[in-house]
Amino acid sequence: MVVLGGCVTTKGNVGQMPTFAIPTEEVVWIRQGEPLEFEGELWYPQDGFDVFLDSEVLKLGDYKGVEFFVDRIDVRPYNRLYTKFERNKFRYFEKKSTHD
Repeated sequence: MVVLGGCVTTKGNVGQMPTFAIPTEEVVWIRQGEPLEFEGELWYPQDGFDVFLDSEVLKLGDYKGVEFFVDRIDVRPYNRLYTKFERNKFRYFEKKSTHD
């Protein structure tokens, strides 16, 4: 019996998962329902949240000192944006419908 093995090459941060800061408390502008602006559109904070590992989100940028993200598997046009407010908890933001 012959066992053949192949070479495996890995690049990047081997064994390292992305980690994002956990705020001590959610910023006032989010708690007051003020929107996040991204690519010329307003995204409003919702009362719900989703649970993600940091490796399951992709950072898009910072807004008023707060990092914001998208689900790593989401594609444009995005359905939701997120801000982190606790370990593995991300508040979601949605665009208002033109009918609202």
